[in-house]
Amino acid sequence: MTLLAIDGPAGAGKTTLAAKLEAEYSAHSTVRTIHMDDLYDGWEGALGGALTQILGEITSAHLDGKECTVKFFNWQLMKFDREETIVPTDYLILEGVGAAQAIVRNAGATTYWLDIDAETGLQRVLARDGAHIEKQMRQWQIQQAIHFDADQTREKCEFKLTS
Repeated sequence: MTLLAIDGPAGAGKTTLAAKLEAEYSAHSTVRTIHMDDLYDGWEGALGGALTQILGEITSAHLDGKECTVKFFNWQLMKFDREETIVPTDYLILEGVGAAQAIVRNAGATTYWLDIDAETGLQRVLARDGAHIEKQMRQWQIQQAIHFDADQTREKCEFKLTS
């Protein structure tokens, strides 16, 4: 059972890399990708202890070959509104801001950091998701920077890629 984590600032291309890896590995193995956007508790509570706890549960279950039930966040309703059972797979890919934090690295994940400058990342996100979230995204950039600094995510990731 292999665990991969793809992290880096918003707009760096984490989802794109995860999709490419999933396509490559799924040709010969079972693969599941979990996006951090599905696990965040909205804008304000995204990178806190709740995310760390659920990542610990997910990684432990994966490495033990067990199922794990996870609540998924609905961004339209701004609340958790469904649960999904994560079944064991050969490869589990975690992608998004916070995916390669210490609890995941300590579980033995292969970690990738994708670099991008803040303004380019912001413009990519706004082009993808709409200008109406610019205020939230600017605050998000501050939150992710604080998280990355405290966790030393970039420094601790095994592979560093530049967008």
